[in-house]
Formats: sequence, C-alpha cells, structure tokens
Amino acid sequence: MRLAPLSALSAAPPALALLLAASPLVAQDTTAQTPEKPVRVPGITITATRTAKDVFLTPTPVAILSKLMLTEQAPNSVADAFTTLPGLDVAGVGGNQSRPTVRGQRGQRVLLLEDGIRLNNARRQQDFGELPALVDASTVERVEIVRGPASVLYGSDAIGGVVNLITRTPTAEGVHGSFGYRYSSADVQSKLAGTVQGRRGRFGFLAGGAVRDANAYAAPGGSYGNISLAGETRVHDTGVDDNTIDLYASYDLSARHQVFTKYHRYRADRTGFGYVDPADYAPSQPFVQILYPYQDFDKYTAGYTGTSLGSAVADRVSLVGYAQDNDRQLNNNVLIPLGGPGELEINTQNVTDLSTYGFRAEATKLVGGRVLLTYGADLFRDDSQNTDSSVSTVTGFGPPSADTSTTPLVPNATFRSWGVFAQGDVTLSQRASAILGVRYQDVTAATEPTPGLSDPLVERSDRTVVGALNALYRLTENIAALAAVGRAFRSPNLVERFFNGVTPEGTASQVPNPDLEPETSFNVDLGLRVRTPTVYLEGFVFRNEVHNGIRPSCRVEPGSGASPGACGDSVNGLPAYWNENVDKLRYVGVEISADIPLPRGFAVAANYTHLSSTDESTGNPVGDTYDEKLNAQLRYTHPSDRFWIEYALRWNGDRTDVLTGASPVGPTLPSFTTHTLRAAVTVLRRGGHTQRLGLAVTNLTDELYAEFQNASFFRPQPRRGVTLTWDMTF
Repeated sequence: MRLAPLSALSAAPPALALLLAASPLVAQDTTAQTPEKPVRVPGITITATRTAKDVFLTPTPVAILSKLMLTEQAPNSVADAFTTLPGLDVAGVGGNQSRPTVRGQRGQRVLLLEDGIRLNNARRQQDFGELPALVDASTVERVEIVRGPASVLYGSDAIGGVVNLITRTPTAEGVHGSFGYRYSSADVQSKLAGTVQGRRGRFGFLAGGAVRDANAYAAPGGSYGNISLAGETRVHDTGVDDNTIDLYASYDLSARHQVFTKYHRYRADRTGFGYVDPADYAPSQPFVQILYPYQDFDKYTAGYTGTSLGSAVADRVSLVGYAQDNDRQLNNNVLIPLGGPGELEINTQNVTDLSTYGFRAEATKLVGGRVLLTYGADLFRDDSQNTDSSVSTVTGFGPPSADTSTTPLVPNATFRSWGVFAQGDVTLSQRASAILGVRYQDVTAATEPTPGLSDPLVERSDRTVVGALNALYRLTENIAALAAVGRAFRSPNLVERFFNGVTPEGTASQVPNPDLEPETSFNVDLGLRVRTPTVYLEGFVFRNEVHNGIRPSCRVEPGSGASPGACGDSVNGLPAYWNENVDKLRYVGVEISADIPLPRGFAVAANYTHLSSTDESTGNPVGDTYDEKLNAQLRYTHPSDRFWIEYALRWNGDRTDVLTGASPVGPTLPSFTTHTLRAAVTVLRRGGHTQRLGLAVTNLTDELYAEFQNASFFRPQPRRGVTLTWDMTF
C-alpha cells in the first residue's frame, strides 16, 4: 500500500470541495498536487458521492487502488489486486476471469462501472457477474470501491458494493504517454500496452491499447484438504489471447462546456473458468469444462459536461449516453460417471448477443452554502438474443444413446430499467456533515418470441424505493467517526428468472421461476478514521441483511408429497433446482487497516477482515469466501525514489462454515499463507521521461492452495512464479 500525497481538497469546506470536481465521470489527476500529509491513498473519491470528496471526510467505507499501486502490483486484471484490500476478495482464475467480491457479495450483487457507467448486464449468472478485464489495467487511472450498498446513486445490483474503473483522460497540454511490457513465468505470459494522450488548446485526445498472450498455468504439487497433487499440475483453460483498444476525444466549447466521445473495444479468445482434470486428484468426480471460445465487447460513449454554470437549478450538469454490444460463446462439456462402465456426456453450446443502450443525466447545485444537491435520472435496456445446442450421450449400457436439442436455455428477452434519484450533502457544522439520498426505480423483464420455443410470453416488473443516510462527526482535527444506514436492491436477471436446462456444472437441471421477487438489503456501518502526519488508521463494523435473497434450491412440485429440500422433481434423471427467494441472508463483519511510515524510508501497512454469513431461514452458511484474512506489507523506498523493495504476506484462516458435500476439498477449507517479494528500480529519469524495471516473485513458498471461492469447483492458484515489468512514461 503506497503512501501518497493528500489532495488540497482536504483543507476546503466539504460543500466547496465537492464543487471543485469538474465531472464525476472523468478521472481527476492528484499526482501533481502539493503534498501536505501522507496518507495511504490519493485524497479524494468521486464514486461514493458522485462529486469529489476527501476520503477522510467521506461517511462511507471506500477503498482505492491508484495507478501507481496497479503499476507496482502488475495484476492480470484489477480484480486480482483486491485480495490485498480489507473487505474484498476475488473469484475466478486465469488471465481474464477474475471477478470481485465485496463483503461476501459477488456476481450481480456487486455493480461494476467504467467511468461511472454500468458494465453489469442482465444476461450474466448471479454468481459470476461482469468481467473487470473488459477494461485493461494499463488504461485505468484509479479504481474506487464502495464497500456497502449504493443503490441510491446507481440503482440495481449495488447491494454489496460498487467497483468503479476510472480510466485515463487527457489533462495536460502537449503530448504525453506511457508504454509497458509484462512477462510472467507461471503462464508464460507476454503483454504489451501503450497509451498516447494530450491536449492542444480546446482539443483533447487519447489512443491506447494492449495485447496479451498467456498460456494455461500449472499449480504446484502438494496437499490441500482432501486433495493431493503428485507434482506440478496443469490448470486448463486459464490462458487467454486478448486485446484492447481505447479511443477518446474531447472538445471545450468554452471554459465551462465540454463535449466528449469514447470508443472501447475488448476481444478475448481461448479462455475459460479453468479446471484440473479429475484424473489428477479424484477420478470419481465429474469432468467439467466451461470454455469461452470468444468474448467480444464494444462500447460507444458520448457526453456533455457543464461546470460553474451558476444557474438557478444547477452549478454542474453531466449528460452521458452509451451503447454496448457484448457477444460471447460459452461451451459446457461435462462427463459424469454413472457407475461401472456407464458415463453421461453432456456437450452444450450457447451463443449470446447482448446489446445495451443507456443514458444518465445528472446535476449538482449548492443550496444556501451548506447543502450540495445531486439529482438526476438514468435508464438502460438490455436486449438478449440467444441460440443454444446440446448433445447428451449415455455410454456403457449397450449402444450409445444420444439426445440432441437446439431448444434455447434462455429465451430472447429484454431487461428495461429507469430511475430517478436525489441526494443532499449537508454541512451541519464545522465538525458534522450528513448525506441523505433517495431513489425510485422501475425494472421490467420480458421474454420475446424465440425460435424453438412455444412458451407463452412473460413480463414481470419490479418497482422499488431505496434510501440512505450517512453521517460523519470530527471528534478532533485528526479523528472522524461515521455511521451509515442504507437500503439497496437487485432485480432478478434474465438467467435467474428464465433459464431452463442443465446447469454449467452438469450435475443438476434448473427450471424457470419468472415470479422471483427483487432482493433488498438493509445495511448498517459504524466506523472510525484517524489521520495524522505519521499514521492512517480506519476501522469499520457492518451488518448487511439481504431480504428475499435469491438462492438455488430443490424444486418440489406442489402436492407431490415430497418434503422441501428433498429434490423430489427431476429432469432427464438430474435433480431439479430453481431459484427462489429466502427470508433473510445475514452478513456481519469487521474491517481494520493501518498505514504507518517509519524512519529511514521504511513503511508498514496491514489490514484485517473478519466476515460471517448465514441463511437465517435455515441456519446454513451462505458464504464461500474467507472467515478472516490478514494482509501485511513491509516496504523500503530509497530517499531519491530510485528504487523500492517490498515484502507482502497474506493469510486466510480456516473456513469451517462449508456446506457438507459442497467442496471436494472437505468440510473445512484449510488456511493458507502466501508470500510475495516485489522490487523496482528507476533506470532513467530525465524531465518527464522515466523508465522503470520491476520484479516480483509470487507464491514464494510454492504452496498448493485455492482461493476459497474457487474451492468447490477446484481451481488452485499458480505455482511459484516470476513477473518482470518494464514501464516508460514521457
């Protein structure tokens, strides 16, 4: 965790500081400001309140990854860096499949944004969510993570939190740029990335891109719970061939009015969820391969920003429209032993073409010198077109018996949403401030005529009102206490409502439940921050209760006489599941972090998180992330910043709340400790031109382990590896 300078905004009154930001959708450059007090992150956040606010004075738990931190860690995607931060975790493996987890919530309960605009879509499964890898780490200026609900500002999906990937935009006159190369030994990866940006008078421009080729990595030999690997073992489908293109242009109509447009493209081939061949550790287990032959993503954005308007209704206005096209093919190949010579082989192929159109209008107005009002409206429409094919073959009981189907698993459908919101940031006194907000949201999911389906068309609507109240009180100049209460919601997506077929793991069949109710949550946070010239400390306790939580459960036909949970129904010999609403899911946790600079260029940083989760209706655990984790770093930086070296440790404690039979690892997910060494040296510094070489040794002890969310479908992490980086800026 790199110490960074505090923004000059920290000295301004809260309402004035908020107005200093030009736009919440454009990254603010804080690297050139005069240092006043060392803190662990750049001094402002824009995601939590939609206007610039000093992190210390933001009454919401916020984590930030700066461009410098991403450069030093050199992760495959920004989500891979989340394991170093309090309250955060990662699910998925490989070059581009990592997805964030915030306070035990993942998938569609975490809202992913790019420059304040949603990337989530209604065609992803609840557990998986959208890919942060759509935005390459080399183009990101900073990542801001709001830990806790944020539906007032962002609508559906923001139950667990918000991840905002804020990309680089041109701010300085002249032409500037950066280029970099990354090599990692574990997956024999080569990646080249570069950006050129600048301003000429009223015109700003940026062009950038990245290209990467990575192979499937190998895990080390050893034992992890009930699993033993004899030696280095390939984790298949963890490689990727992908590339990114970014183009941006802006024009200042005047000193107060700017228009901009942006095009973003991502292409990925030859990647998947990753798997270890059961023959390497458990021959009786089913063979499951989940593969993406291709993933194509295009996004077009255009907008207008007006600042210092001074009108009766707005001081700043932002209008943004966008269109996204997300095409992908998903193949599931499953082989299930049936006893003796019998086997069931299931091969399915899904092609999804998802188009999204959206718009957001937002304004801020300083009222009476003490209230900063932010209000606006947003809308989007997902249009999902699907084609499916599957072949199920039974062998070992006479001649092979094959069943072929081209029936779509999800009908063509739309997901439409619109909402209005208002939020007031109120300066109550020199020491106290509060933020109060409310949103009304209307969501409709509707099926459309689909070739191969004759089912009646279905339309379901959700209408929700949510609100939040956050307050902060400065006990002293250096100590702030805060409290937050908020309600959030998530409307069921198209897969949860309408999917009808074999699940990706091939062990069950899912039937539709179009009558699902939206999830709602009620979250309470209490926190304390301490900031002095030599230390930064913060701690939070939270309790998040998700009502009408959507969970897969055995489907029992009414009147069948089967007991609930008995899976009395079956489809093609597989137990039948569907998604249903459960009464209450409870998540309770503690987050503590500290950053302390020491004499002679040394610094230490650490964070600790404890998390527990329960289905209150059954008493069963619902989480598959850590119970507790600890991160610690010791760093030395040369006084001239010529070089630095860092040792990092991460410990995850045993997880005992594991559903019986849910994981081949066993009833307990064993603790693990990882060790990482990083270092970098500046080989050239001349004016604005710098060149740096970086070296990292990961999994230093070559330990076999899996991130807990990757344990039930066992996908261990890479063996000990070396990462080399070269970065140049001009």
